[in-house]
Amino acid sequence: MFRNVMPYDYTVGIDRSDIDFMGHVNNASYLKWVQAAIISHWERLAPAEALKKHAWVALRHEITYRKPAFLEDDVIATVILEKVHGAKAFYGIIIKRGEEVLAEVKSSWCCLDVATKRPKRLSSAIIERFLGRPAG
Repeated sequence: MFRNVMPYDYTVGIDRSDIDFMGHVNNASYLKWVQAAIISHWERLAPAEALKKHAWVALRHEITYRKPAFLEDDVIATVILEKVHGAKAFYGIIIKRGEEVLAEVKSSWCCLDVATKRPKRLSSAIIERFLGRPAG
């Protein structure tokens, strides 16, 4: 993990439609939260020009569920950019209710050029915005 990377907290909204037959949040909703948190992280930190030229697609998610979440819970997904390699970014996400860890997630994404829909490396300047230090 990069030493100077600042965690990004994303407030999760739990909807009644997220609740399954057992009365807690369905596992599929965690995936929805992870995707929303990572996209929000990108939109918050990337320069306006990069937002126009780049898009992200998920490659892989690995979720370890620890405890159930419920409709009334206040949940935060904390995003940490762990690594950027070529056109790929690797994230760790911790989903919590207060101090309780509900889920731990590893997620990898590919950056695409919006015009060509092909993988696109990020410039060093953009990566620096996310790492808090020069890339490399």
